[in-house]
Amino acid sequence: MTNKAFFTLHGSIYTVFAFALFFIPSLMWPIYGVEINDQYAYFLSQHTSIFLGGIAAVSLLLRNIEHKETLVQLLKALLVTNLLGVVITGYAGLIGIFVGLGWSDPAFFALLTLLSYRQLKQQ
Repeated sequence: MTNKAFFTLHGSIYTVFAFALFFIPSLMWPIYGVEINDQYAYFLSQHTSIFLGGIAAVSLLLRNIEHKETLVQLLKALLVTNLLGVVITGYAGLIGIFVGLGWSDPAFFALLTLLSYRQLKQQ
């Protein structure tokens, strides 16, 4: 996959989740077995969108990057970010916070981790 295609895909995925967790958290979180039961939980979901949107922006705005060193460091950063997603969401599944389709979140982050690793190795 070209770097531009990878960063576009990566950024688009994060954009979708940023918007979903900002605008419809009360529909999204129950899919994972998490209740949005007060205004504070609702806001925390929206707050999470800051970081998801930021990762999306970095991926999309730097998708035409050509400077090799910067490209490699960016791919490493995305790899670490997605690996953290595997660990944290996997932990949520293990302790019973994520139920229902909650298993899909660690799987999703694992896929992004593998794609990030593959893209890094192509450099």
